[in-house]
Amino acid sequence: MIENTIQSSSFDPGKIKEDFPIFRNNPDLVFLDNASTTQKPQSVIDTLSHYYENYNSNIHRGIYQIAEKATAAYEKSRDKVTKFIGAGDRRSIVFTKGTTESINLVANSWGGQNLKPGDEVLITEMEHHSNIIPWQLICERTGADLKYIHINEDGTLDLSNPDKYFKNKTKIVCVIHQSNVFGTVNPITEIVKYAHEVGALVLVDGAQSTPHHRVNVTELNCDFFAFSGHKMMGPTGVGALYTKPEILEAMNPFLGGGEMIRKVTMEGSTWNDIPWKFEAGTPNIAQVIGLGSAIDYINEIGRDTITHYENELLKYAQGKLQAIPGINIYGTAKDKGAVISFNLENIHPHDVAHILDTYGIAIRAGHHCAQPIMKKLNVAATNRASFYIYNTLEEIDRLAEGLRKSVKLFN
Repeated sequence: MIENTIQSSSFDPGKIKEDFPIFRNNPDLVFLDNASTTQKPQSVIDTLSHYYENYNSNIHRGIYQIAEKATAAYEKSRDKVTKFIGAGDRRSIVFTKGTTESINLVANSWGGQNLKPGDEVLITEMEHHSNIIPWQLICERTGADLKYIHINEDGTLDLSNPDKYFKNKTKIVCVIHQSNVFGTVNPITEIVKYAHEVGALVLVDGAQSTPHHRVNVTELNCDFFAFSGHKMMGPTGVGALYTKPEILEAMNPFLGGGEMIRKVTMEGSTWNDIPWKFEAGTPNIAQVIGLGSAIDYINEIGRDTITHYENELLKYAQGKLQAIPGINIYGTAKDKGAVISFNLENIHPHDVAHILDTYGIAIRAGHHCAQPIMKKLNVAATNRASFYIYNTLEEIDRLAEGLRKSVKLFN
């Protein structure tokens, strides 16, 4: 049934796959580690090469032609990001190295300015380490307390009694949009409502959601939203932080150096306008331009098309994997992205991943930078298969067959 649905649609994953040189160069590769990073289409690779071959230069201050061209391309990517996530105001978009740096920026700049002893920072047990450690560090520094929303057995957040978590002492709520372990898509608008009712701000880790779903930060009404380019077919080393402009204006700079200043004297300095106030030094110019190219590629396919196709892949994969003897699948939320974490009974996840690698299948094995979840599941690690638009039903069949062979090998 699922197979017919996918094949009858106008979307052709085989045709999409042709856009990615890595699959031409590795024709037997089944890449199912897309929650970690994604492959790059030729158009993104060409964009990077074109910049370096034709107008490589620093931005914003050069008055020669190629510098002006580089500046225009860099700032055009800011406009693309603004529209892509529904931000409305381009001043709200700060380019960073990725989601991790974005969260650290907020924790250090906003948190360092606003948190004090007795305040509470609320995160969840579901978070990636990058949305835990910065808050642990800033709470140690400011004397604020770090609190956690618990997770249910099905991999959803326990929001049955919001008053238990959202209090007048809560100053910021930091939550992952889509879990990189369970695939759970969290109810951000509901969480934002609870947070704003007690006067707290909300930071959303959108690293896993932005590549796969339509995101509109204005509709979500979150105060901060972070995502990474490399998880959405863009270059590594680039991401973006959305912040409501009035909040960003009031925040102190995170890093000091060139570009983020208006005037420097030996007695003191003043800061540039937002967003450049938070973009100190020479930025990752090529990567930012490449991120714009990745957005173009996603828009050409259509985000609704991507979401629909991945939902079909997920259903097909769940059916195939659930039929494998001795498999334990973690995370059964109704609203779920195309991620499946699992273990095979009496087989270490690293052994499973190694066996699959001999068949050309790349999955992730480990704690997925989410050790609190592993503790909750009472396991040291899991296997994880995560899907994107260039994956196919045939690849899922190969995964299932590889897992069956793993079971036979150890039994």
